[in-house]
Amino acid sequence: MRRLHALAAGLAVLAASACSAPAPPRSDAPPATPAGHVTLPAPTGPRPVGTTALHLTDTSRPDPWNLDVKARELKVTLWYPAKRRGGRRSAYMTPKEAELFLRGSGISTAPYETLSETRTNAVKDAAPDGRGLPLVVLSPGFTKPMSTLTSLAEDLASRGYVVAGIDHTYESHATTLADGRVAECLACDSDGDPGFGAGLVQGRAADVSFVLDRLTSEWEGHDLIDRTRIAMAGQSIGGAGVVAAMVKDSRVRAGIDMDGTTYARIPKSGLSRPFMFLGAKGHVPGGQDSSWDRDWKLLTGWKRWIVLPDAGHQSFTDISLVADVLGLEPLPGMLPAARGAELTRAYVAAFLDQHLRSRRRPLLDEPSSRYPEVTFCPATCGRP
Repeated sequence: MRRLHALAAGLAVLAASACSAPAPPRSDAPPATPAGHVTLPAPTGPRPVGTTALHLTDTSRPDPWNLDVKARELKVTLWYPAKRRGGRRSAYMTPKEAELFLRGSGISTAPYETLSETRTNAVKDAAPDGRGLPLVVLSPGFTKPMSTLTSLAEDLASRGYVVAGIDHTYESHATTLADGRVAECLACDSDGDPGFGAGLVQGRAADVSFVLDRLTSEWEGHDLIDRTRIAMAGQSIGGAGVVAAMVKDSRVRAGIDMDGTTYARIPKSGLSRPFMFLGAKGHVPGGQDSSWDRDWKLLTGWKRWIVLPDAGHQSFTDISLVADVLGLEPLPGMLPAARGAELTRAYVAAFLDQHLRSRRRPLLDEPSSRYPEVTFCPATCGRP
């Protein structure tokens, strides 16, 4: 598992220089504000977006990383369609979160406020609009806060989804808890232990089941959610956690793993619910990571294996979008940051529309001239 203390190199790979896709001209990164900070790409859906944070405590189990804590505390960020536009935009990270994240990631090329002042598109605590909407759970990569998937979350909310992003406490460099304490990465001390990945994704599956229990019943806004239409997506270890959550909890009807080596084992009887792998070139069949080859054979329902050969590990997150203002130089030939965000949004939304809304999306059936960077596996990208 790659550690974020080596992230500087990974970010440099993903910072974009120009967009080569045959689509309307676009910049390689989100526009910078006059102060030199980034505004995340605007959502592509028609609905305004609101966001709020929930702090939940699972008293049924101790924290797996902090042995002094007898209950598991989680921060859950919700994004959702809002009744009206306008209002104070939500912060991307607090200054303290930005400091701990950049310091823990080994990035010292920019002031901490460069990241904490990244501008989002969602209005803080805006009144939600709708009832019975499909729910998408998002899980970030190891050591990364949930905020690094904000661009994807905002886009899904603008398309009519409720999004619940889970900060898995003590597994990221910074998670702000209910009382204002900022929990740091205790799990980082154990990631070289045998069986670490398998244990971590089982813990994430438990986090997901607990969050679903609360959101679909006890939470005061539960009527916003249709409990029969729930999917999950995650990046890196968060993607591995999708497999674990689906094996554990049948409420998760469909799942997407974005460039994550999988650790949870699928039963020999298979997993029949819809699933999509969306990855970089290391995840081609017979490539560096064999876990997708193994799991592909056990996916017995609708499935897709999609690779972006010029993408990097962080192309599916906001990290590449902010790399430029952090002073991190790109390597040539990599997928531009804004294009990576566009592709991620397009294929994730198509999958969710098809499997949570029963809206067929031909984009998932074959390669598209609009997105020539995308390869469908295993037929056209390597050994089947």
